[in-house]
Amino acid sequence: MQIDRRLVTGFDWPLFVLTVGLALLGIMTIYSATCGADEECPRYLATKQSYWLAIGLVLMVATFAVDYQHLNRWAYPIYAAVVILLALVLVIGITSGGSQRWLDLRFFSLQPSEFAKLALVLVLAKTLCYYEPGYSLTALGVPLMLCAPVLLLVLLQPDLGTAVLIFLIAMGVVVMSGLRMRSLLYFGLVAVAALPVGWKFLKPYQKTRIWTFMNPESDPLGAGYHVVQSKIAIGSGRLWGKGYLQGSQNRLEFLPEQHTDFIFSVFAEEWGFSGCVLLLAGYGLLILLALRAVRRAQDRFGVLLAAGMTAILFWQFTINIGMVTGLLPVVGIPLPLISYGGSSLVTTLVAVGLLISISMRRNTR
Repeated sequence: MQIDRRLVTGFDWPLFVLTVGLALLGIMTIYSATCGADEECPRYLATKQSYWLAIGLVLMVATFAVDYQHLNRWAYPIYAAVVILLALVLVIGITSGGSQRWLDLRFFSLQPSEFAKLALVLVLAKTLCYYEPGYSLTALGVPLMLCAPVLLLVLLQPDLGTAVLIFLIAMGVVVMSGLRMRSLLYFGLVAVAALPVGWKFLKPYQKTRIWTFMNPESDPLGAGYHVVQSKIAIGSGRLWGKGYLQGSQNRLEFLPEQHTDFIFSVFAEEWGFSGCVLLLAGYGLLILLALRAVRRAQDRFGVLLAAGMTAILFWQFTINIGMVTGLLPVVGIPLPLISYGGSSLVTTLVAVGLLISISMRRNTR
C-alpha cells in the first residue's frame, strides 16, 4: 500500500509529541499521588494507566491513519451505540460515590459518558455542516434533539459536572457552525432564566457543593474539605515546590481524590508555582495547536469536528483547574491526560488523533 507523501510531510509532530509528553507526566504524577503514608508505594494505578496509555496510543494512531471523512457516514451509528451504552449504565451500571457511571466489562470498567463527548461532537458536526452560517434558533431543532438524550441520561446517573461539560462542548460546535450572534444571546438569556427551575432538580449534595463554593471555609471539615485541602497543597508548593514524591499533603493523605480530580494539587505541591506555570503553558500550547488544526481544515465537516475536539480539551482543562483552585464548584471533572482514568485518557487521545487527522490532510483536499 502506497502512502501519500503529503500525509507524512504534513504530520503534526508538535501536537503528537506534546500530547504524549503530558500523558507520561500524568503517569509520573499518578505514581506520586498514590504513594501515601505507607512505606510501600502502590504502583498498580500508575501501571494500569500505562496500559491505558498504550491502548490509547494505538487508537490514536488508528484514528489519524484513517481519513476523518469516513467518520461522516458512521456518525449516526456511533451516536446510537453510545446512547445505548448510556442507557445500559442506568440498568446494570456500577455505583460508586453515589453515582452510577460505569459498565463492568469483567477485565475493566468503561465510562460511556466520556465517549459520549466524541459521539455528540461527531453527530453535531455531520448535522451542522449542511447549515448555512448565520442561521437562527429555529433551525436548532435537530441539534437539540440530538443533545437531549445524551444530557438526560448523564444527568440521571447523576453526573452534573459531565452534563455541563457536554453542554459546553455542544455549544462550542453550534457557535462555530455559524449561529447568528443575536440568536446566541437569546439562547443565553433563556438558559439563565431557566436556572431557578434547574436548581429544584438538583440533588441535595449538588446544592451543597454550589453553596460551599461561595465560602468553602464555612464548612472546612465537611462540604468544603476538598477545596480547602486543595488550596493548602497548592499554596504549600510555593515557588519551586517540595520535590517529586515529597508532597506532605499528599503523602499524609489529606488530599481527597488526589489521583483523579485533584491531581493538579499534587503536582502543584511537588513542583511549585514554576512547575504550574510550565504545565499551564503546555496546556495553552495544546489548545493553540488544536486551534491550528481547526484553521487548517479544508472542509466544513473538518472545521466543526476539529472545533468540537478543541472544545473537549479546553473545557475539561479549564473546569478542572478552576475546580481545584476554588474558582469553580467541585463537579468531578478530570484533568485531561494527567488524571487517572482509562476512559478519560483514551477519549482524549482519540480526540487528539482526530485533530492530527484533520491537520495532516490539509494538502490532500
